[in-house]
Amino acid sequence: MPEGDTVWNTARVLHRALAGATLTGSDFRVPQLATTDLTGWTVRESASRGKHLLLRLAAPEAASDVRHWTLHSHLRMDGAWRAYAPGERWAARPAHLIRVVLRSTPAVAVGYHLHELALLPTAEEESLVGHLGPDLLGPDWDAAEAVRRLAAHPESTIGEALLDQRNLAGVGNLYKCEVLFLRGVSPWTPVGAVPDLAGTVALAQRLLAANRGRWTQSTTGSLHRGGTSYVYGRRAQPCRRCGTAIRKEELGERVTYWCPVCQPAPEPAQP
Repeated sequence: MPEGDTVWNTARVLHRALAGATLTGSDFRVPQLATTDLTGWTVRESASRGKHLLLRLAAPEAASDVRHWTLHSHLRMDGAWRAYAPGERWAARPAHLIRVVLRSTPAVAVGYHLHELALLPTAEEESLVGHLGPDLLGPDWDAAEAVRRLAAHPESTIGEALLDQRNLAGVGNLYKCEVLFLRGVSPWTPVGAVPDLAGTVALAQRLLAANRGRWTQSTTGSLHRGGTSYVYGRRAQPCRRCGTAIRKEELGERVTYWCPVCQPAPEPAQP
């Protein structure tokens, strides 16, 4: 699943390609928007909120009583946006995965396998993203609020809690695994037993921010192939700290990677 920094990067690519441009055509290939025509609409900006992408538009005065609209999309596991020069071949994904095409004079934006695609007044964006916790890469990032939301469910495992976008928005499976390794915390530790929850949240934000603006995600400081992570994607390989084989198991609906020595199992709860 794309992490918050990937969605942030995608939003910036679309912003550079389309911001200020007037759309010369649109093609929606999803039933709920199949008849929508955005020709003549102007792209105001492209932004992200956690893993949600918000393309904000201005409608022509004659087209709608509402001037400002948002095209919302969620990338989930396999969604992507690509910007192409006019006339350039759309080669990123097979054509049958295209869900929307936005044409303008400077660029063409193509959305592949997008989820939760919706067009709504910008004033109503909160109806789709208002449930999210603080955005780790947002201008209004609030670490204390993220800690408060996590701590409100002390029995949840920290591995699942970090992925719950209602607590903090932007952490995916990669950062979950890497943050917990670096903190020496087992993914199965109850939130209430995590020694320094604020430190865990602060590290998550620092890692995402450090990778913002580039497509190669690294938590180790290395950008070399095979050297970008401590535990994620490294099942059965030696831990970079202690040499123990990295393990992989399911936690909730997702897999998790961890070192059983560096991240010891939590103590059983006392009766």
